[in-house]
Amino acid sequence: MRIRHNIRLLALCLTFLYMVPRYALAEMLAILNYETKAEESLESLQLQGADDRRREGIAIIEIDPESHDYGRILIDIPTSPDLVLHHIFYNQDASKAYVTALQAEILHVIDLTSFPYRLVPIPTPGCSVQENIIFSDDNATWYLTCMGSENVIVGDAVTDKAIKTILMPGTYPHGIALHEGIDRIVVASCVDPDFSGTGHTIEVIKASTGEYLGSISVSEMKGSAPVETIFVPKSNPPIAYVTNMMSNTLWAAVWDDEDATFSTQEVFNFKEIGARMPLEIYFNRTGDRLFITTADPGMFHIFDISKGALTPTLLASIATAGGAHHVAITPDEKTAFVQNSLLNLPGINDGSITVIDLIQMKATGSINTFKEKGLAPNSITMLPKWYHPAGHFNNGAY
Repeated sequence: MRIRHNIRLLALCLTFLYMVPRYALAEMLAILNYETKAEESLESLQLQGADDRRREGIAIIEIDPESHDYGRILIDIPTSPDLVLHHIFYNQDASKAYVTALQAEILHVIDLTSFPYRLVPIPTPGCSVQENIIFSDDNATWYLTCMGSENVIVGDAVTDKAIKTILMPGTYPHGIALHEGIDRIVVASCVDPDFSGTGHTIEVIKASTGEYLGSISVSEMKGSAPVETIFVPKSNPPIAYVTNMMSNTLWAAVWDDEDATFSTQEVFNFKEIGARMPLEIYFNRTGDRLFITTADPGMFHIFDISKGALTPTLLASIATAGGAHHVAITPDEKTAFVQNSLLNLPGINDGSITVIDLIQMKATGSINTFKEKGLAPNSITMLPKWYHPAGHFNNGAY
């Protein structure tokens, strides 16, 4: 009798699962860090009953449009508003997430293999205005840029302790890229945090020793503010792209193996298409598509680079919202989610997430969860199960 009863229960369970609507089983989760919108932005939204206290936190949100929870915040982890958390980065195997901070000399790490998630502080003395972090190919070392203290902090990615400081006087370290095949780290020198100075160069470091080798110009003008840099996947010779935030250009740094240095050239001018403040850089898996965001006005640009990284062909420029910044791309490369906020600056901190159809190359929707709460997300990436590295793993060999 017990066996027959168990068989009936199993049959009922299978029937129930068959009858459950597809949306109830759909799931795709993204992780973001957020903060309360700037006061001027809150006033423009005319939010009623908004909490006057500034908030910060890390949220996990459902972004699968077929899910019943689409757009909902499923987990909300409040953090100290004194940190001003900046961006979230994964290590090479996506087992840990690192969160940089603008107003504290403390890096935070989250063990993504252990739930519930908890932020563990990593002291980084001497690192002011933390920006980006990258990892060695063997996942043993991390490199953290410090825009306010003219240096890069090197850390042990196993023990998560700072072990070395690379000084680069007169620079504003922001974006950072590593290519172990040529033993070089490239750092974008952006702006002084109080905007009293602006860079126009990339800084070159010998990866194996941490020796600072000097600056290379990536602009025809001073004050171009190079913001992000990344090596083009599979490029031979190695090529690093650099977005210049203030001159609205994309430059390429091409490795010369004989001279063991980079030559640089402009490869695209966003101003010619009415776009300003180019920021983040992404790629598809085959390496023939390049994606770049521009913050003002918010746009998502798709390029064909199949004929060479030095001759990108613009395929589409898709309107998003003010402050288009970080992007999460689905594993099937059909959809991109653009986070719209840059440094929570009024006018470029819309707070929405624009949904882009990468096949049809058009915007298909907007997730306004944070915006409607008077919040601005400062980054977005998929949780590891759904993560697409978009050229940000394996340092140019992806």
